Amino acid sequence: MQYPWHLYLMGIMYTIAGINHFIKPKMYMKIMPPYIPYHLNMVYLSGVAEIILGIAVCFALTKDYAIYGIIAMLLVFFSVHFYMLSSPEAGAGLPKWILILRIPLQFLLIWWAWFYLKY
Repeated sequence: MQYPWHLYLMGIMYTIAGINHFIKPKMYMKIMPPYIPYHLNMVYLSGVAEIILGIAVCFALTKDYAIYGIIAMLLVFFSVHFYMLSSPEAGAGLPKWILILRIPLQFLLIWWAWFYLKY
């Protein structure tokens, strides 16, 4: 089945984001909440998950599973966004308004993934 081009864009986006976990792991370790153990392992694990889900969303057999996985992953990532808001070190010097704007953006990304369940 031929999917809309923007589904493939989403897959590419998550794949590139996952690869970035291996290129710049320190950047991701800085934003990990302290209650999450094994920061480096979790950075790599989330990178692998993003790569797998980004690729899997492009195939009919795995698309819906990948969408549910992406939604679950984005829900888990809320903890990182709230931690970045509450910790100046984790906020990486970003203006507070950008950190706040990431919250509705996360909901938009969840909706974007959910949208493709109808295909």
